[in-house]
Amino acid sequence: MPANPKHLTKSNWQRFAKITSGILGGYVLSFLAHACFLSWFDGEMVMETATYSLFILWIPLLIFPFLFKNGWHCWFIYLGIALVLLTLLNFL
Repeated sequence: MPANPKHLTKSNWQRFAKITSGILGGYVLSFLAHACFLSWFDGEMVMETATYSLFILWIPLLIFPFLFKNGWHCWFIYLGIALVLLTLLNFL
């Protein structure tokens, strides 16, 4: 059964923003979260679990932008979280 067209994104820029924030932004956030864990905890233990948990964390972050009407809002949220994780990584 096909999707109802009234619920689909009509703008190509919004579709582009949602797809790129899901793929690139989600991967960057999951990588930064694991980099913070790597600096806080035992490195060997984090690297063993990061092989699987990075992709497990990436999947919800990949789906999350499609809940927004405006994909650029998700980009701003992901960039804000990335800046917070970068400051935690650098200063703690």
